[in-house]
Amino acid sequence: MAELAPGIEAPDFTLPRDGGGTVTLSAFRGRPVVLFFYPKDDTEGCTTEAKDFTAAKADFDAAGVALLGISPDPVGKHEKFIRKHDLGVALASDENLSTLEAYGVWKEKSMYGRTYMGVERTTVLVDADGRIAEIWRKVKVKGHVEAVLDAARKL
Repeated sequence: MAELAPGIEAPDFTLPRDGGGTVTLSAFRGRPVVLFFYPKDDTEGCTTEAKDFTAAKADFDAAGVALLGISPDPVGKHEKFIRKHDLGVALASDENLSTLEAYGVWKEKSMYGRTYMGVERTTVLVDADGRIAEIWRKVKVKGHVEAVLDAARKL
């Protein structure tokens, strides 16, 4: 599979989401959407990122941009994460890793000399036509949401 890049059609998906039901990328057609892929609910970096997106949600809404977090955690864990941290963003579960792989974010990682497979924190801005507008790979959380909001406002 080719590496995803700006201008390419974003891979569609159907995933279970918090609150029941499913979410598809195609349901956002006509409206830009930010997909933020993160490793694990309730870890320091992931919690900070989700809280930062929640804090900026009104600004994204004003810009007409939807927000969706995606991780391999199950829906039940997402719902506990949302309640615990009073999150205001939708979270989708990709337990079978198909969407994570389609977006190229399921990667070999290493820590303390040990290698393992996991999610490389990545954000993808998809335009209203379903094409990738911008990709942020190996995201560092501090200041990231502001950069994404700035790019989203320019769409």
